[in-house]
Amino acid sequence: MTIMPDTLSFLDAALLVGVSFFTSFLSASMGIGGGVALLAVMAQVMPALAIVPVHGVVQLGSNAGRAYLMREAIVWRIVLYFLMGSLIGGLIGGQIVVALPAATLQLVLGLFVLYSLWGPMPKPSADHKSMAFVGSSGALSTLLTMFVGATGPFVAVVVKMFSLSRLAHVGTFSACMVGQHTVKIVVFGVLGFAFGAYLPLMVAMVATGFLGTWVGRHFLVKSTDERFGRWLNIILTLLAARLLWQGAQGFFA
Repeated sequence: MTIMPDTLSFLDAALLVGVSFFTSFLSASMGIGGGVALLAVMAQVMPALAIVPVHGVVQLGSNAGRAYLMREAIVWRIVLYFLMGSLIGGLIGGQIVVALPAATLQLVLGLFVLYSLWGPMPKPSADHKSMAFVGSSGALSTLLTMFVGATGPFVAVVVKMFSLSRLAHVGTFSACMVGQHTVKIVVFGVLGFAFGAYLPLMVAMVATGFLGTWVGRHFLVKSTDERFGRWLNIILTLLAARLLWQGAQGFFA
């Protein structure tokens, strides 16, 4: 059994397997960034129609590994409400035939992330209104991820608003993304995407991704909450700027 489908060369497949390690390391040690970085690389070598569903499977495996390694720190109340919203967003996304242009979605996501980081935002608590916000965010981000692939920065901002410790943030964020990617994969399967052609590649990428997560966790444990929060803000700002740049290019093309 070959590791790559007919549409990929051996070198391209090897590149993706290696990149999966480094992007998982980035997400585990810094809290965010790996999913978007992996998507950017996949977009260079994979068929357009396969990028989002295959990325979803790989990210499911990567986030599941992080959630497992940090399971004791996960705030399950946030995850539960996010998952309920994700189910609604997935059902809506599967029914949409004509989607908004990807450039518009990228601009909206980029602006939301920047405002959430640097603009005045109410600090959520564990009350029902805050959990309703989490559920709405789950629905919206799952709907958007059907079209733009990686909405990790959006979800990371929602989790960041709860001011969790670094381990709780990464664990809770990862658990939320497991739910989101699971819903996305089911929807793409129902829509008829042939995951089987990419199965060996996905298994290899998930394996190296878990290794990257394991190494990244050790860096995270040795860090501090203050340092983690500072780097998280920097990375999220850079990712938001990238989304705005991509959206502007597509919008004015």
